[in-house]
Amino acid sequence: MRNSILFHVKLFLLQAAFFTAFGNAFAQKTVWITENTKQHIFSFEEIEQLEDPTGKLTFEEILLPQHLQSFKPSISSTPKKNNKAAAHWYRISINQTKPLNKSFLLEFFDQTIDDIVAYIPNQHGGYDSLLLGDRYAFGERALQHKNFEIFLENIPNQNRVFYFRVQSQQTADVILVLRSVHWFIQYAINEYFSFGVFYGMIAIFSFYNLLMFIYIRKRQYLYYVFYNISIAIYEMSTDGIAYQYLWPNSPQWNQIAYAIALCSASVFALLFSQRLLQVKEKAPSLYRIINLVIILRIALFTSTFFFNQDLFKYKVIEIIPLTLAYATGIYIYSKGYKPARYFVLGYSFLFLGFLLKFLISIGFDWLNVSAVSYYGLSISFVLEMMFLSLAIGDKVRWLKQQKDLAQQETIKQMTINAELKDTLNKELEGKVAERTKEVFEKSAVIEAQNIQLTESNLRLAQQAEEISKMNALLTNDNQELKVDIEKVTRARVMSTEVGFEEFSKIYPDKESCFEFLANLKWSKGYQCKKCGTSDYIPGHTSHSRRCKKCSYEESVLIDTIFQNSRISITKSFYMVFLIYSSQGKISSHKLSEILGIRQNTCLNYGNKIKKVMESRKKELKNAGDMGWSKLVLS
Repeated sequence: MRNSILFHVKLFLLQAAFFTAFGNAFAQKTVWITENTKQHIFSFEEIEQLEDPTGKLTFEEILLPQHLQSFKPSISSTPKKNNKAAAHWYRISINQTKPLNKSFLLEFFDQTIDDIVAYIPNQHGGYDSLLLGDRYAFGERALQHKNFEIFLENIPNQNRVFYFRVQSQQTADVILVLRSVHWFIQYAINEYFSFGVFYGMIAIFSFYNLLMFIYIRKRQYLYYVFYNISIAIYEMSTDGIAYQYLWPNSPQWNQIAYAIALCSASVFALLFSQRLLQVKEKAPSLYRIINLVIILRIALFTSTFFFNQDLFKYKVIEIIPLTLAYATGIYIYSKGYKPARYFVLGYSFLFLGFLLKFLISIGFDWLNVSAVSYYGLSISFVLEMMFLSLAIGDKVRWLKQQKDLAQQETIKQMTINAELKDTLNKELEGKVAERTKEVFEKSAVIEAQNIQLTESNLRLAQQAEEISKMNALLTNDNQELKVDIEKVTRARVMSTEVGFEEFSKIYPDKESCFEFLANLKWSKGYQCKKCGTSDYIPGHTSHSRRCKKCSYEESVLIDTIFQNSRISITKSFYMVFLIYSSQGKISSHKLSEILGIRQNTCLNYGNKIKKVMESRKKELKNAGDMGWSKLVLS
């Protein structure tokens, strides 16, 4: 991504005049390259910087005297870009006394910088531009390496000033390193080997715990696997390894992948802590607090993802779940839960590594003195994983010890129970022997009494047989007497004027009335009124019949004198009986008094019954006791 930049001669003359006039006052410290140079890390005195708050200054404008004069050496050991809205310009000076037999390159160590425009002096006195940064596709890089490299031309006896325009949405460390290509190859091989060891350890821890989950089916192992994978993706994102190997053609994803992995790591760390430390049983209040923090962390991530992804840069928020997990481990361990000791130790290393990164990020640059401090968080993750694995093993060992103790207690108790059982058996044997002797002595007396009882039982059996015969005779007599009484009662009721209470003994309720009507209506058999079929099934209402063929259902009240009557069926029965037995001479006032029904209702319904009686005089003349029933059917 190089572009040649051609400048006006006047601009170079202006720049040369400016440096001639003010060179002694604003001379920048130059880095010299020799054949013996392997590597040189630019110090803050060798890097000058200029902040462009508007982000609109062009390279031509930067070379104007007023801007060249504004470049100042960095005041921190590692120059930082903190203002995300501004563009920062940096410049360095490199020189060599003679042509060299080896090639050199410049390397930006921070792989998370979004956009770098490098302005590189060439042999013709002009500048070439080169675009770098993690917002560009990985395949466009001249060197397929996780860091950003710039190859240098072999130009002797020329003080070359390099300019870099840096813009990034998150804090960027401008760490510049000059390396010979041979030294870079050796360094890169060792670095990638270290990454292989680091991620290989994570893979081993994850695979081991995945097997544990498959065999033991405890979710703590699965949470630990997801936690390790989240840490691996986060570290690969910050190292640039993920961009190189996992999503080299997805720059947009490269901007947020670390935030997703970091949120996932926090959530699964808390879930794992809950399971490993048995927080739900040992500290219910802490268990609820952890669940609340998990929900809030997921809600914060979701809102940031959809509304303002710039907030992802505030990684310090992870101190909350980290501190909560750490404090939970300390609390559970203080309560005597021994498997928490390795957990606390592992989180102590992680807490220290996170604290170191946090202090460096807020300005304590004197802590960032070596590769150990730069990779402090990664080293802390490795130590934490080691101790968490020990914590898992320690918990399994502790549970086994508890199980062995429980088995020993069980065996001890079983031994005591066996001894107690033997003692009780001996005592029982003695008591049984004594009791057996007493029983044997009493058995003779009991046997004699049994003989007497047997004889008495025989006599009682004979008497019982005689009584049974007598009871059978009495039952038959009672049955015949009951039938006779019913016949006499029915005859009396049907032949004389009786009260409603006595009449109700024969037709006490709606069911008995419907049964009488059904037997009377279909005495000669059922026949459907619509299709003539004689097959039927019971209908939905009491004693109604439903045709099997056409499903026509006929109520027991249809085609009777009681059809559409608003009077209860039992009182309707009694009214028919009263009018019939009085030969229609009973008045509506009397009916109203007897039945407790309005006189007008009794008058209308009584006239209906009397009309039927009048039309059936001949049939009713010799009808007998049940003559009133001939008034029922239409």
